Amino acid sequence: MRPIIFALFCATPAIAQDLPAHFVTNGVAADDTLNVRAMPDAAADIIGEYGPYTLNIEVIRTTRDGNWGLVGIGEGNGWVAMRYLERSNHQDPNTFPRPMTCHGTEPFWNLNVTVRGDEYQEMGGTRRDLTMISENTALNGAIAVFKEGPTLNRTLIVQKGYCDNGMLDREFGWKATLFNEAPDGNYVQSGCCTLDANN
Repeated sequence: MRPIIFALFCATPAIAQDLPAHFVTNGVAADDTLNVRAMPDAAADIIGEYGPYTLNIEVIRTTRDGNWGLVGIGEGNGWVAMRYLERSNHQDPNTFPRPMTCHGTEPFWNLNVTVRGDEYQEMGGTRRDLTMISENTALNGAIAVFKEGPTLNRTLIVQKGYCDNGMLDREFGWKATLFNEAPDGNYVQSGCCTLDANN
């Protein structure tokens, strides 16, 4: 009995490190939706829904039994039945996760990493195109270096783990540190990230 218990405890960190991750709806009829509930309970209030072919749903973590997954929904979180989700295989584990949106405060900033391109914006400013010049990954995070114009580099480090941006009543699954190299002085920003391209 002891070897089985030991194996179960050893497996837990690996499962936890495997999330957050992208999922797609699976087994949802064409004329139906997958409900997002306020609590991990089939009787809980419905606070959102996903269509039958929804991509890029980010599951942040699951209940201990694995039956329910926590997702971001608007300015909060909700729970979906994992039996209607399937892990997406579109992401190369050796490349920076896409799509990913990171944002923070002081000042408000936003960095989008998408399949169509990458961009950065500060509150009140215009969107600026970025060019990713290097990237690397680890089991619990990733790093990417972006070039913006001829003189500015931005290095984004993302790490799996609980993150709260202090503005929304929402849990995020990624912490972000953005190191900005600029001619008039370097500065560091922090924030949270999501893989969810749906909200």
